Amino acid sequence: MSDRPIMIIDGLNLFMRHYAAHPAMSKNGDQVGGIVGFINGIRYLCEKIGPSEIYVIWEGQGSTKKRHIFREYKKNKKPKRLNRYYDDIPDTLSNKTNQVSVIVKALRYTPIRQLYVEGCEADDAIGYMCRYTFKDQRKVIVSSDHDYYQLLNNSTLIYSPTLKAFVNKNTVKERYRISAENFCLVKSISGDQSDNIPGVRGLSYKTIAKLVPETTSSQEITLDEFFKKAKDIQSLKNTKLTERLVCSETLIRRNWRLVRLDTNNLSLDHINKINTIFENEKGVKDKLGMLRYIMKLGINSLNIDGLYLSLQSLTR
Repeated sequence: MSDRPIMIIDGLNLFMRHYAAHPAMSKNGDQVGGIVGFINGIRYLCEKIGPSEIYVIWEGQGSTKKRHIFREYKKNKKPKRLNRYYDDIPDTLSNKTNQVSVIVKALRYTPIRQLYVEGCEADDAIGYMCRYTFKDQRKVIVSSDHDYYQLLNNSTLIYSPTLKAFVNKNTVKERYRISAENFCLVKSISGDQSDNIPGVRGLSYKTIAKLVPETTSSQEITLDEFFKKAKDIQSLKNTKLTERLVCSETLIRRNWRLVRLDTNNLSLDHINKINTIFENEKGVKDKLGMLRYIMKLGINSLNIDGLYLSLQSLTR
C-alpha cells in the first residue's frame, strides 16, 4: 500500500470556485473558466499533495432523503458573485452544465476516477468513502465545505481551496473552540445558514463550547449523552440559553440527520453504486486523446503536458 494519500475532490465545490473566479473564453466564443480552472487546479493539487489515487465525486442533483426530512433544505441559496469582464454573454445553468460535462469527458482521458450517484449528495458519498472504504488509509478531501470537518482524524485531512491551506483537527479547535469529533453535533445546534438549516437562537459554536465544555473534547458525544448533559446544566443554571437548548431537542435531532455524513442519508442502492467505482472505473492515460478533445473545443489555456506529468505518480 502506498504511503501517499488518496485525494478525494468534491467536484462541484471545486468547479464553482473556478467558474466564479475565471472569466476565460475559448477561441469558439464559449465560457470555459470553470474548465480551465478545474483542470489546472488538479495539476496544482497533485503537485501539492502527491496523491496515490484521485477520485472526483460529483453532485447527484441533491439528496432526496434530506429533502424528505426537511423540505426547506438548501432552498433560496444565494448565487455566487462572478468575476466577468463581459456583459453580453449570460451566465446560464446550461453553460455551467456544459462546462461540467466537458470536465467529466476530459477526465476520462486520465487515470482519475469519477463518481456520480443520482439522488445522493457528494458530501454523503465522500463521508461513506472516508468512514468505510478508505477508513484506515491516508486521504485528503479537497473542498471548502465545512461539513467535512466532522470527518477529520489522524488519517484524514482537508485541503481548502478558499483558504489555500490544509485543515486538520487542531485548525477546527482553534477556530471554533470545539473538537472535530463533535463538529456535527454542534453544527446541528447552531444551524447552517448556507444550507437553510435553522439552529437554536443565540447558540453559536463558541457559546456552545462554553456552555457545554464536553464539546471541546476529542471524545465524540452522542445525541442522548448531550441532551442528558444539557438537562443537568439547566438544573444547575436555568437561563434562556439552557432552556432553549433543552426545548430544541426535536430540531437538533432533525438537523443532525441532515448534517451527519455517514450512511444515514444513503440507500443500499447508493452504497452499491459507490462501491462499483472501485470495481469498474479503472482510468486511462491518453494525453493525445485529451489534447484532441481540448483543441476541438478551442481551449488554449490548459497545460496538458504539466497535467499528465503531475499524474505520473498515480498508482492506478
